[in-house]
Amino acid sequence: MPNEGMTFLPREEILSYEEMERLIALMVDMGIRKVRITGGEPFVKKDMIDFLARICSIDQLDEVHITTNGVLTEPHIPKLKEIGIKSVNLSLDTISKEKFKKITFRDEFDNVMKSFHSFIAHGIPLKINMVVMDQQNSDDILSMVELARNYPVDVRFIEEMPFNGNSHEYVAPVWNYKKIMAHIKQQYPEMKALPIPPHSTSKSYHIPGFKGKIGVIAAYSRTFCHDCNRIRITAKGTLKNCLYDNGVLDLKTLLRTGYSDEELKVELLKIFSQRPKDGFEAAKSRDSSYESMTTIGG
Repeated sequence: MPNEGMTFLPREEILSYEEMERLIALMVDMGIRKVRITGGEPFVKKDMIDFLARICSIDQLDEVHITTNGVLTEPHIPKLKEIGIKSVNLSLDTISKEKFKKITFRDEFDNVMKSFHSFIAHGIPLKINMVVMDQQNSDDILSMVELARNYPVDVRFIEEMPFNGNSHEYVAPVWNYKKIMAHIKQQYPEMKALPIPPHSTSKSYHIPGFKGKIGVIAAYSRTFCHDCNRIRITAKGTLKNCLYDNGVLDLKTLLRTGYSDEELKVELLKIFSQRPKDGFEAAKSRDSSYESMTTIGG
């Protein structure tokens, strides 16, 4: 959570459920087969579970996933199972209750862990995302690894990114993916790399005797850009070809000024054809400092 906290936008400045459903259906018609609804906490938005149920029923959309911080999620988990959510990414930067409160400015650790255990009990595939921050939670890395010993979860360690409102002079993270994995391997020398699926952002590893897996996401080093096939639409309707770009298409304005589906497809294909070769190239095109990840979506 940014030190200054969050300023929530007026409802009219963000996409409505109807606008999101239209975009999803349109992109499925263009060939998209996987959609992820991201947080923070998607369930802070009223009627989110009904929205998820509707998009899960879209023909030819094979997979719907969510990313959540788990704070408000637990009561909805049986319904998530029922409607067919394929997997969940749970943001959890520490398993220390005190550190959790310090990092998030919220005393919600117990609610998050209730969600954690409920996902497992309902058999929903679960990935744990930990952003490794020097001198904040870096001494929790091995404790987080141990979650995969006891539970069938993927624990992924993510390089800290510059999306915290800072300028282009952001310093590279102390804990890059090489240091993270070297630290883990020193404790678990028998750890073995697993094959990398197409378009994956993470490298995965297995430790003998563990129920789950370990992964690392080189979000700052950007080692996976060559195989990236993802697009992102923010709550305000800005399309991003790359997490590091400045936003390349204002879909909200197009939706609200009468563009037909066919006209939207033309604009989308034009933008998709202009994807940068990697995150470094995308970052060079920025005309302002990095926004906070809380405004982009997890």
